Amino acid sequence: LFALVFVGLPLGFALLLVGLVGFALMRGMWPAVSMAGTQITDFSTNYGFTVLPLFILMGAFIHRAQLSEDLYDAANAWLGHRRGGLAMATVAACGAFAAVSGSSVATAGTMSKVAMPSMRRFGYADSLATGSIAAGGTLGILIPPSVPLVIYGILTESDIGKLFVAGVIPGILLVFAYIGAVSTVTAIKPGLGPPGNLVPVAERWRLLGRVWAVVVLFAIILGGIYLKVFTSTEAAGIGAIGALLFALARRRLSWKEFLGALVEAGIMTSMIFVVVFGAMIFSNFVNLAGLTRTMVDVIEGLSWSPVAIVILMCAIYLVFGCIFDSLAMLLLLVPIFTAILAPFGVDLIWFGIVTIIAIEIGLITPPIGLNVFVVKTVIGDVNIWEIFAGVWPFVIASILILAMVIFVPGLTLTLPGMM
Repeated sequence: LFALVFVGLPLGFALLLVGLVGFALMRGMWPAVSMAGTQITDFSTNYGFTVLPLFILMGAFIHRAQLSEDLYDAANAWLGHRRGGLAMATVAACGAFAAVSGSSVATAGTMSKVAMPSMRRFGYADSLATGSIAAGGTLGILIPPSVPLVIYGILTESDIGKLFVAGVIPGILLVFAYIGAVSTVTAIKPGLGPPGNLVPVAERWRLLGRVWAVVVLFAIILGGIYLKVFTSTEAAGIGAIGALLFALARRRLSWKEFLGALVEAGIMTSMIFVVVFGAMIFSNFVNLAGLTRTMVDVIEGLSWSPVAIVILMCAIYLVFGCIFDSLAMLLLLVPIFTAILAPFGVDLIWFGIVTIIAIEIGLITPPIGLNVFVVKTVIGDVNIWEIFAGVWPFVIASILILAMVIFVPGLTLTLPGMM
């Protein structure tokens, strides 16, 4: 599998090919083909999975509404006058944009265009500026609604609504941890992030009023799920329609842009589905070959506590993050890890949030941190290692929040437990 991926075969097709051939070698070609057809048909015709393209479509509409500039202006008005304030504003704007986009790549790419010119104008070091954008972009996969959380819920048959609610407190903590990282770095080296202009109070409230729709849309989606007014699938439909109406109200959505959003959502959904098809077929082969059972036996023989096992899994996520993107890590490792944890009675909602935070860290660590390369692509004149140097304070902050979530499960499970 690794050999096929490294020579350039797309991950979904590599997974499908290895899983199909491996299954055929053990059971025969026709049983392998039958298994693959059944897996693909069952997945693609399951009504519950419509939540995925609908949330992707919501993010596409929000992106075309050009909301990112207003979010950044509002955050900058409240935080920009502080030392490192523009970087803090970038993190805050990324958190708000993540709440309605659900994609780390979209968040990092969009905020690179919006935030970088302002930070350069005020003399910010490229390392801090790009680091805050790359790290802030990772919030897109934790703060609900989150596409990776949807995929995790599908893979583990967990309640997607509870996963969304469980991500709220850790997501907020991570935003404050990133702001704290900026504050710490600029306290040590003030020259990295000089303060910007002080905005009058009246202007701050005016700019904040321009992004009220984000709060409303977020509250409707999460509040409706939390109060059981509608399911997560229905919430996705409401979110997509709400984002469409918001984009129309802002007069930012032409007929061409509307069709572009549909095409973008269709392409993204197709890409994810191909990878999921391959992952399911590969997972069947891995289970048939006895890998999962062998790993369970080995871990049981070590007599480790469930927490120690989860910490080991987080370390594996960090290593895989140097090679694969978030979707690949989810699809390759989650089916195996959840099967290993099942005998220990680990709460899969809690483990889902742990998984997403660990994957977030992998998105900004070398040598292949996907968000770092997204920022590098958008801002071409920055050295890649300068961006990696800038993300280290945020990596440390992420690890601290990950430790808190692991050792204080109530941070994740309190809100879902009240539903």
